[in-house]
Amino acid sequence: MAEPEGKGLFLRFGWPFPDMKDPPLSFRLRSTFIVPMVGTFSKILLSLCNNVNGHNLERLQEMVEKRPKGTPLITVSNHYSCIDDPALWGVLKWRHLWSATTMRWSPAAHDIAFTRRIYSWFFSSGKCVPIIRGLGVYQQAMDFLLERLGEGHWVHIFPEGKVNMTLERMRLKWGVGRLVYDSSVCPIVLPFYHVGMDRVLPNHPPYIPRIGKWVTVVVGEPLDFRAEVEEMRRRNEDPAYARRHITDRIQEELGHLREHAEELHAKLMAEKGEMWKPAVHGRKEGCA
Repeated sequence: MAEPEGKGLFLRFGWPFPDMKDPPLSFRLRSTFIVPMVGTFSKILLSLCNNVNGHNLERLQEMVEKRPKGTPLITVSNHYSCIDDPALWGVLKWRHLWSATTMRWSPAAHDIAFTRRIYSWFFSSGKCVPIIRGLGVYQQAMDFLLERLGEGHWVHIFPEGKVNMTLERMRLKWGVGRLVYDSSVCPIVLPFYHVGMDRVLPNHPPYIPRIGKWVTVVVGEPLDFRAEVEEMRRRNEDPAYARRHITDRIQEELGHLREHAEELHAKLMAEKGEMWKPAVHGRKEGCA
């Protein structure tokens, strides 16, 4: 029997956030507890139990903490493991990880992170926003993230739209283009690329985090879309074209960062006596 159209495209336990213009004390308290707890886990897992081969990490740290007041930030990266978020934030400083105000907002799959009431409570407290895959760029989660950007907050997004288990070069989803183009204040876009997170938590059973692995993280140059957005708005450009144009530029930059990150990771592994090869034609890297 065919599945009814639209089945599953809803939030089982309703929208998990209060009015964020004036959130109640209960939400602020639980977020103040959950964000530092998860941040501590991330720091311990990535930086203490494993090893980070970081390049330009200070650029990310400064953007998170010292960008001009009221300026929103969008970070974009590849998505190689279910534990990428939150574990990758172990590259930040403790004061970032323990600040519920500073830390990122991020979309999370509603059919994974919001399937039980306790999950909904936990992930929303940790500033994860339920995105319904298949519902397009115009949905409540995207509008919510735009509101947060308009307030000058930080949003992280995995524009591949899912965990890239085969490490192939995927076409990015246009949602990131909408966040840039429709934000009331044009955000700074900071791309970065990482290699090795699928060794920290492999994408196959048993799903147990590993220790002693190496993760290479390369932070790119910030992308300024202000002039392009202003020009496209002046020309009254088709929003679909604008989203595609912005997404294509981000994809190009992530492609350059991938090449650099894989080169650095291969060099590191060679120094450690391991033979490592990047993904080729959708196949995963090998390590002997």
